[in-house]
Amino acid sequence: MKIFISGYGKMGHMIEEILSRRGLTCSGTSEDITSVDPAIAKESVCIDFTMPQAIRRNYAFLAEHFKAVVIGTTGWDDIREDVVRCFEEHGTTMVYSSNFSIGVNVFFRLIEKSASLLGQTGGYMPYIEEKHHCHKLDRPSGTAKMLEDIIVEEMDIRPDIASVRCGEIPGIHSVGFEGISDRITLTHEAFSREGFAAGAVEAAVMADSLPVGVYKFKDIIFRAL
Repeated sequence: MKIFISGYGKMGHMIEEILSRRGLTCSGTSEDITSVDPAIAKESVCIDFTMPQAIRRNYAFLAEHFKAVVIGTTGWDDIREDVVRCFEEHGTTMVYSSNFSIGVNVFFRLIEKSASLLGQTGGYMPYIEEKHHCHKLDRPSGTAKMLEDIIVEEMDIRPDIASVRCGEIPGIHSVGFEGISDRITLTHEAFSREGFAAGAVEAAVMADSLPVGVYKFKDIIFRAL
């Protein structure tokens, strides 16, 4: 299979390195995906780590021209329905997530179970704290929003979210459940971008053989593990 990288910053370079390690073909890289030769796009799965405004401009092009698309860019939740509908209309598979780290997707499962149990028990108030590097544009992070959605679903309580932007922190997410007499805290900390890149490559490999559709990474990753 061939994988094309949209967005050739730090994440793009890391993805290219992982493709090389795994013996997968990189069919190209670009900062402007609309300039890609349609013949190359047609036989490639695209991994997109760009900017929110780039996804807004380019999602229709991605859906129309690529074999399948993996989107790791965040900050486009408000147009999610439009994006999903576009991919469905073009019959193009899309896998998306705010966080492709395998560890984070296990973390989602742990929070889901914890929130479910504490929601049944009652007496606990949830909260979320997320920390990222100073270059990250969106706040709260897409991962924090996914954690928020899980907690709302399981506890019917919308947690407060605190965001910190400082230095070069790859990503730290903590979820706390505050009770009258105790506190439960669960934390995931990324040491580098490599986990995000490795998960995105795994998603691209899966997307190449999945039935046509739109998938959340957290719903399909454990099929392969």
